Amino acid sequence: MAEQTTLHLLCGRIASGKSTLATELGRRPGTVVIREDHWLSGLYGNELRSIYDYVRCASLLRGIVGPHVTDLLNAGVSVVLDFQANTTDARSWMRGLLDGTEAAHVLHLLDVPEEVCLARLRARNDAGLHPFVVTEAQFRQISRHFMPPAPDEGFAVQIHPAPTR
Repeated sequence: MAEQTTLHLLCGRIASGKSTLATELGRRPGTVVIREDHWLSGLYGNELRSIYDYVRCASLLRGIVGPHVTDLLNAGVSVVLDFQANTTDARSWMRGLLDGTEAAHVLHLLDVPEEVCLARLRARNDAGLHPFVVTEAQFRQISRHFMPPAPDEGFAVQIHPAPTR
């Protein structure tokens, strides 16, 4: 039996493991991953100096990527949208993508404490493999806007707790 076409959405703080989960989900047959960080870095890398720049450029990217995601879903291709679903506004945009399809969805909530994310962020920054370096101050500023999904948003939420060691 073929798996239903699904839009996978990711909600979690910076360095909570969203991109790692996106890669794992993207290994499923008939599934593509679309990564916000790769597109933003490639298109606007030199322009991204502040959170304001991110908001502006991410909005431009959503205007282009959104119809493409809907087209993929309508063609029967599942999509892992490696974009942050950390605010009600971001999730509202994602909900609009679903409205134009018959696709199922899963909102993956990575429930990882801030201090674990910060330790991962430091390691990620030190490794230099991510397209963006995020400072602790920026992490804390962005984390203030983090809002887990509420039941009235109507998403099918799958919680991923932090791994215990």
